[in-house]
Amino acid sequence: MEDKLKTIFDFLVLNRKYNYELQKKFYSSIIKPYDNIQDKIISVFYNIANTQSQPNIDKLSIFYKEIFQNIDCLNSFESFIVQNRPVENISITYDGMFKTMTKKSGWGDKTSALFTKTIFHLHNNQYSDEFKIWNDAPTTIADKDTFYLPVDSVIIAIFNRISPDGKWNFHKINKVLREIYKPSEIEIWDDLWFWGFITQKGSGDNRNFEWNENKYWNLKESDKIPNNINKIHEKSNDFLGLLSCLR
Repeated sequence: MEDKLKTIFDFLVLNRKYNYELQKKFYSSIIKPYDNIQDKIISVFYNIANTQSQPNIDKLSIFYKEIFQNIDCLNSFESFIVQNRPVENISITYDGMFKTMTKKSGWGDKTSALFTKTIFHLHNNQYSDEFKIWNDAPTTIADKDTFYLPVDSVIIAIFNRISPDGKWNFHKINKVLREIYKPSEIEIWDDLWFWGFITQKGSGDNRNFEWNENKYWNLKESDKIPNNINKIHEKSNDFLGLLSCLR
């Protein structure tokens, strides 16, 4: 399994720029319209929560009410964790951010990991300084920290394809990755969603792995220049070729 993962990881490392450009446009759209810290974080909350296929609006409304009743908790990375963590021994780290979010009403493992990853991206000095919100957010992922891949059905389908007997889910995939990769390297694995999303057709267990141009066009932030689409199509075929060899 480790060799199979290395093959995919090497592809992700070589092709980071494609998902980077998509992420940059997304972060710009959710951050730049707002001037103050609180509005920016609230925008992140709403946009990430709405990535769920079936968000529980009743539970999420409880979360939003809690946040607006304690709006000052959004003023810093530390204050958000300290004022929202379910127990005091949760650390002021990205692991602590994830664990805090998983206890919030309406937030599951995937969306908590996605929120945590977004906060890291906004502060990791790889994107525009205009995206930064909290002065105290770590700009790197420490080796002693724990970083979670936002595993959803797209990523599970890929793991099922290369290892059908794995009984894959959010926690098992993250456990396997943590055994092999540093926390900073697991962040690179986040690009897997982009390549998986645009190379799958169907849903659930009935997925075909092939270039899906319709999905690509339904990503609002995807590059719409024809030559660039052709390049991403070529890279997607390379990715599909890797998956076929790893079966």
